[in-house]
Amino acid sequence: MASGKILVAQGGGPTAVINQSLVGVALEARRFSQVGHIYGAHHGVRGIIDEDFVDLTQETSHNLELVANTPSSALGSTRDKPDAAYCHEIFKVLQAHQIGHFFYIGGNDSSDTVRIVSQEAQAANYDLRCIHIPKTIDNDLVGNDHTPGFPSAARFVAQAFAGANLDNAALPGVYVGVVMGRHAGFLTAASALGKKFPDDGPHLIYLPERTFDLNQFLLDVKTMYERHGRCVIAVSEGIHDASGTPIAALLAKEMEHDAHGNVQLSGNGALADLLCEEIKAKLKIKRVRGDTFGYLQRSFIGCVSDVDQREAREVGEKAVQFAMWGGRDGSVAIKRTGFYSVDYELLPLEAVAGKTRVMEDEFITASGTDVTDAFRMYLRPLLGSGMPDAFRLRHHPVARVLKK
Repeated sequence: MASGKILVAQGGGPTAVINQSLVGVALEARRFSQVGHIYGAHHGVRGIIDEDFVDLTQETSHNLELVANTPSSALGSTRDKPDAAYCHEIFKVLQAHQIGHFFYIGGNDSSDTVRIVSQEAQAANYDLRCIHIPKTIDNDLVGNDHTPGFPSAARFVAQAFAGANLDNAALPGVYVGVVMGRHAGFLTAASALGKKFPDDGPHLIYLPERTFDLNQFLLDVKTMYERHGRCVIAVSEGIHDASGTPIAALLAKEMEHDAHGNVQLSGNGALADLLCEEIKAKLKIKRVRGDTFGYLQRSFIGCVSDVDQREAREVGEKAVQFAMWGGRDGSVAIKRTGFYSVDYELLPLEAVAGKTRVMEDEFITASGTDVTDAFRMYLRPLLGSGMPDAFRLRHHPVARVLKK
C-alpha cells in the first residue's frame, strides 16, 4: 500500500450504533502491523477537505469502547454531497497525507463518494484501498438484508407506537405519528411490531411504496374509528400522490427545502399537523393528536438493539479485514443466513452507490395500510433482546345495581 496510514470518517445522519463501526475499524486496524496511524476526519468529507483530522491511534481501548456504546457520530458528520470535483479535492488531501486506506461510514451518498474517490485513485495510479461501511436508519441500501442503525431506530419506533397506543386506548381519539424514511417505508413499518393484541394500534400504516390518496385516507380513518372507537396511524414522512409529489408539499402553503433541493420532510411537524387538520375538518372528530418523531429515532440513548450493536461493530471489523486481505475496493454488506445469523460480503461499489432500496411487495398487505407476517418475521430478530411488553386488565364486570 501507499503507506501504513488509514483514515475513517462518518457521513449522513447519526445513528445509535454508528460509533460501533468506527471503533470496529480503529481496534481491528491495530491488529495489523502494517498500520502505523489511524486518523479520523471531523465532520465527514468536509473534515477531509479542511484537513481536520484527529489521531485515533492515541485513544485508549477503554475510551474507544465507551464511545462505541454512545449514540450519534463521535467524529461529527456532514450533509455535503460531493460531486466529482469535490471528490478530486478529497483525493488530493488523502494523497498529501499518504493515506493508504480510506473507510467511510454512511448511506447512499457516502457509498457514491467512496466510488468516485476510488476512481480518482485508480486514474492517478495511487495505491489507495477504499471501503464503504454501511449505515442508515432508513434501511435503504441495496444489496443488504438490513443496514446498521435501522434495527435500533426500528426498536424505538416500535416502542414509541406501543406507548402511543396505550395512551390512545386510555383517552380514545385519533393519533397520527410521522416517521422518517423518505423513499423507503421500513422504519414506519416497524410501528407494527409494537402491537400485542388484535385491536392494538397502529390500525393504519402508510408507506411511500404506495400512492397516498387523501380521500381514501379519510375513509380508512373513519372505518377504523367506527370499529375501535379510536385510531392510531403510522405515516411515513415520504408519502406522496400518484405523480410522486410529497403530500406535505401539496397540503402546506410553504415548505422548506434542504441543500439538495428536496422538500424538507424531517425536523418539522407540518405533515402530522396537516393530516390532523384534515381529519378534524372532514370527519368532525374532536380529539385528534399528531407527533413527528423527527430526530428522536436516530440517536435515542438507552433504546438500542444488541443485535444492531454487534453487527455495527462487525461491519467495521470486516471492512478492515477486506481492506487488508481482499485486494479490492467495495462496500461491506450484511447477508442473512438462517434464522437468525448473518455473514458479510464485499460488494462492488457500483452495485450500491447512489441506489435506493424500498420495501419489497411481500412485506406490504394488499390494502397497502398494513404489513405482512413476512415483514414481522424479517424485523423481529433485528430488534434484539429485552423488548418491553404491555398487558391489560382482564374484564370481570360487576353487575349494575341502580341501572338496567
